[in-house]
Amino acid sequence: MAKDTTRRSFIKAGFAAGAGLAAGQASAAGDPLITETQDWNQQLGFGVDERPYGIPSEFQKHVKRRSVPWLTADPISSINFTPLHELDGIITPNGLCFERHHGGAAEYDPASHRLMINGLVDEELVFTMEDIMRFPRENHVYFLECAANTGMEWRGAQLNGCQFTHGMIHNVMYTGIPLRLILKEAGVKADGKWLLAEGADASGMTRSIPMEKALDDCLVAFKMNGEALRPEQGYPLRLVVPGWEGNMWIKWLRRLEVGDQPWHHREETSKYTDLLEDGNARRFTWVMDAKSVITNPSPQAPITHGPGPTVLTGVAWSGHGTIPQVDVTIDGGKNWHKARISGPSLDKSMHRFYYEFDWDGSELLLQSRAHDSTGYVQPTKDELRAIRGTNSIYHNNGIQTWYVNKEGVAENVEIS
Repeated sequence: MAKDTTRRSFIKAGFAAGAGLAAGQASAAGDPLITETQDWNQQLGFGVDERPYGIPSEFQKHVKRRSVPWLTADPISSINFTPLHELDGIITPNGLCFERHHGGAAEYDPASHRLMINGLVDEELVFTMEDIMRFPRENHVYFLECAANTGMEWRGAQLNGCQFTHGMIHNVMYTGIPLRLILKEAGVKADGKWLLAEGADASGMTRSIPMEKALDDCLVAFKMNGEALRPEQGYPLRLVVPGWEGNMWIKWLRRLEVGDQPWHHREETSKYTDLLEDGNARRFTWVMDAKSVITNPSPQAPITHGPGPTVLTGVAWSGHGTIPQVDVTIDGGKNWHKARISGPSLDKSMHRFYYEFDWDGSELLLQSRAHDSTGYVQPTKDELRAIRGTNSIYHNNGIQTWYVNKEGVAENVEIS
């Protein structure tokens, strides 16, 4: 206890010193880590040839994707969650992007990869990667969220950490070809109302997509954040379906078939439909509604300082557009405060929000509530359950609650 008291006193002294410097007053810092020369100050670092592909500092090796073994039967068909609590801004580093596989992460030689277009088209075509690269390309920042993100929370708080409750998501800049340009090359017939996208991996992943969406903002992407797609993200080619559930963003894209009706394949019948309380299922629930989560403080990112200035931060997103406002509460909804959104506000992209407050050392109940550009407001979990029951595992965008005790430790809870 004495050690903790000393640490807190030092932090308070640091704030006081900072205030003194701001006022133009001199301050004597007594920390030997800054006043005395350290060993690492006197040693040469590694050369430019030692790390030809940059990697994070060894002091950041704990920042990584993590899985929950009991969620899936086999690692080959599993999920690796993005460490949201370790990130800031809105862009997810490529090596930390959420990944979901149904048959393992395939890796193909791009020279041997082909994209076929068939079905109700004027001319069936096959493109090489070299052909694809000759189309006009675009760059867009979009979030990708699995429909099952937060799915384990339908019946109550289960997973303790925003990496596990909300980490089936990432947000990157995609470089690719507008899908409408590729379809135009083949010529879509008048009765071509649907598109079947098929992946080349062992799972035989397919999804039906309405032609209106295909011709609107979908991309056939080959890069993310400026570099080639990672194997786990569908290298060398994937589909990008902005704002819609991640299962539709077919990886290792090999075929696009134009048809006059949806195919109702495995991933859109036995899975990725929303089972309601009465046993009926909602289908074609593609859009990811407005959602947010506080990433710090949170169960994996407790408050480690004493009472005083505290930064709350999190992310918000909507498949319907942008996020003009995020509200936060530190007392379980008794009082709501408008958070500060910092960084670009892009369509169907993550938004970063902050709320700074003076923590007095008392217990906290933290929540965030997103508003999107259509006027939609993120609901509570109870509001969702009143309409849809608790049978589903998909499309849970309810408000998340973190309880923070007097020691700063956070826990996943629910409140009425």
